[in-house]
Amino acid sequence: MECRNDNTIATVHKLMRAFMLFRKVDWHKQDVAGYTPSELRVLFCIRGWMAPDNKLSEKLREHMESGAMPDRLEVEKEFREEVRKRMESRTPVVKVSEISKRLHVTSPTVTQLLKILERDGLVERHSDPQDRRSVDFKLTEKGEKVTQQAAEAYWASINGLIEYLGEEESNHLADLLFKVFRYYNEQASNADYAYWGGDREA
Repeated sequence: MECRNDNTIATVHKLMRAFMLFRKVDWHKQDVAGYTPSELRVLFCIRGWMAPDNKLSEKLREHMESGAMPDRLEVEKEFREEVRKRMESRTPVVKVSEISKRLHVTSPTVTQLLKILERDGLVERHSDPQDRRSVDFKLTEKGEKVTQQAAEAYWASINGLIEYLGEEESNHLADLLFKVFRYYNEQASNADYAYWGGDREA
């Protein structure tokens, strides 16, 4: 076993403590208008904000993978423009299988979430006259309002953090989180490679 000095051990404990505290805060699990993050993600998905043609999401993914920090004002401007365009466009009609694929969850899970949203009048279903087994979902007017409210709440939360930390520390935090992401992503990729390459012990 590798010998570690007292400073290294203290750093390990500090990091573990920080991760534990960060997890307890549940910053990404806050409800909006009484709806859970999972339910809100379904609304976002139906609205098209998690669709393949969402250029803002694609750009943020590219920044995350490269580790480059985008300009905050540019991202804020593009975010609000994306919200405006999506709200002005015709409400998309989406199948359960599409939502499942975009959110990387099973269809039964999506179906249960849609039942709640439909019960509360946020989504409505449409059956294909030529194929009754094919069911599409779209947002209602109430669903549109809740979706926009959730988007604004998310943006306000991130802006609040930036104001609390300051621009410089916020950028530094983002850079570190990108590095953490890349590290664990590489570790997972290496583990998969070792498994499929036959290096993993039986």
